[in-house]
Amino acid sequence: MSDTDAPPRPPETAPGPDGLPLLGSFLENRRDFFAFRDRVAAEYGGVARYDILGQEVFLLTDPDAIRRVLVTENENYVKGELFQQQLRPVLGNGLLNSEDDFWRRQRHLIQPVFTPDRIAGYADMMVDVTERTGDRWDDGEVRDVHRDMMGLTLDIVARALMGVDIRDRTPAIGGALDTVMEQSAGGSLLDLLPPSVPTPGREKLREAVASLDRIVDELVDEKRRALREGEVEPNADVVSALLTAEDDDGERMAAEQVRDEVKTLLLAGHETTALSLTFTLHLLARHPEIERRLLDELESKLGGNAAGFDTVRDLEYLDQVVTESMRLLPPVHGILREPTEDVELGGYRIPEGTPLGISQWVVHRDPAHYDDPLAFRPARWTDELEADLHPLAYFPFSSGPRRCVGDRFALLEAKLILATLLRRFAFEVVDPVDLEANLEASITTRPTQPVRMRLHER
Repeated sequence: MSDTDAPPRPPETAPGPDGLPLLGSFLENRRDFFAFRDRVAAEYGGVARYDILGQEVFLLTDPDAIRRVLVTENENYVKGELFQQQLRPVLGNGLLNSEDDFWRRQRHLIQPVFTPDRIAGYADMMVDVTERTGDRWDDGEVRDVHRDMMGLTLDIVARALMGVDIRDRTPAIGGALDTVMEQSAGGSLLDLLPPSVPTPGREKLREAVASLDRIVDELVDEKRRALREGEVEPNADVVSALLTAEDDDGERMAAEQVRDEVKTLLLAGHETTALSLTFTLHLLARHPEIERRLLDELESKLGGNAAGFDTVRDLEYLDQVVTESMRLLPPVHGILREPTEDVELGGYRIPEGTPLGISQWVVHRDPAHYDDPLAFRPARWTDELEADLHPLAYFPFSSGPRRCVGDRFALLEAKLILATLLRRFAFEVVDPVDLEANLEASITTRPTQPVRMRLHER
């Protein structure tokens, strides 16, 4: 499908930085991943080309091109080799990695555990776990909020997945997942060696994956035994549903596939929500007038009652705060795709297998779509803005058939946690004051150091 009636131009004619001999733009990309993408998009447009160590890459920040890749022509694209190199050693052939008919089968089996009714049933548990987390905090203490949010969301997603309290295993699971994310960010020249070469980082990753596999296998085996002995219903939780689900041919998932899906849901189900919460609490602490307006809404709408599934839907300003936080600091900064055949984007022919970097980070902060885009302004999210906004100018959960299967779960969780914690504690920034200057591009957008905040009980 062509952008215009004119024949596509060769890929090497697409605009982009020249880079250095052999290295291309490797050093600039490595020095500041986010600033590099901002510069390339600003100087060369929405379909730009650059080179990394001899590998040609296209950066897509034009919403029309992004919509074609993710939505209207999605069948012509796969996640590709670069994405698989990052996640397949960790998550196997889980939902994030699988492709084509197998992906569709897995999505069909997993989708029912994220229906609105199932998600509504998790709301009280989310609030209860959050309240018990707050019970362990003391007035005036300084805490690493990112670490706290990682532990909290991991506990919640594990209860939703498995229907069990895994607090005794949370440090081991959280530590293994942390290692996975840290290693995926690279940062060492040793990462340039062929994948078959053992390095300290790769050995650390291998040990983390082995530890995660062992824990997940234990949890799944416990659930399989409970199902066999009639202690739980087949659809009591996500793992029970995965173990008993059948496809159209009456086939159930293999044990290894169940493990891969559980690991995928554990990682995807807590990492991005924890980041969103961390970023939102930090932004609110730096904008007291916005925090005050949010607190006024919580007080007027909830009174003395805890937030719940029905009441959180009435919290319009809370919704705007979460939406704006995920715009300004998207937990997933980018998406990788590769065309399965030669395609045309932006008037250029892009060869089969060429990595395409789709950047939420750049698009969400583009002045072409948002007035004063670097400002944290929840009130910008009016009906008028949303009606005029390009559908792919805001896509924190991706878009198209491969949009995040747990997006509604994640949004409900984030809002309930914020409503619960903010009514009990004020969060004061200690360091880093400029969080945006201390982020790195792993699979997600991660702080490079602890996010320390002082708690003040209200």
